[in-house]
Amino acid sequence: MDIALLGGTGDIGEGLALRFAYHTTHDVLIGSRDAGKAETKAEEYEVELDSRGVETTVEGGTNADMAALANVVVVAVPPYYVDDTIEAVADELDEGDIVVSPATGMDRDEDGFHYSPPPAGSVTEHAASAVPDRVELVGAFHNLAAGRLANLDAPLDIDTFVVGEDADAKSIVTDLAEGIDDLRALDAGGLANAAEVESLTPLLVNVAMHNEGLHDLGLELK
Repeated sequence: MDIALLGGTGDIGEGLALRFAYHTTHDVLIGSRDAGKAETKAEEYEVELDSRGVETTVEGGTNADMAALANVVVVAVPPYYVDDTIEAVADELDEGDIVVSPATGMDRDEDGFHYSPPPAGSVTEHAASAVPDRVELVGAFHNLAAGRLANLDAPLDIDTFVVGEDADAKSIVTDLAEGIDDLRALDAGGLANAAEVESLTPLLVNVAMHNEGLHDLGLELK
């Protein structure tokens, strides 16, 4: 399967790109508004993987070009760019493609990070308005620490929550997620539950900030 990571040059995009390429046989595509930046990052990822004995090709290009090639498109951009990014590649998405949103809205003040959802209730629900009718939207990977993902020496042993309206699309994203070693994907219901999932992210960040040794904190349900 071809997985495009739009905004794949950023922190969460890097972590997911490296994990998918390292642990699975899926083709990884790195998208950016700047094709040259994406190509450079893709080469960096290839060098890192090669140093670990994994010979693979990571392709880079514009978000639109990578979305056109992919079956699953992960919109790994900050929350305020999610809608615009989806709309910019909408014409390149085919029927049956899946768009995945991992973004969470957060604000920060002197007390720490706080959940800041859009009027739609969650970033994932807001993204649904930008996704073409022929494409399914799934929310996943919201609560994963980017640094931990990108460190291939670090075991994960964490869970991610999957929300969406289409059971088949959620099943595909679940299988993709669990192709990454020690990452478990749990069905959290429909898109209306995305706010509860997203709101965990600022909580985890605050706990990590205030407790030594928990910089890359994740969540594992027992």
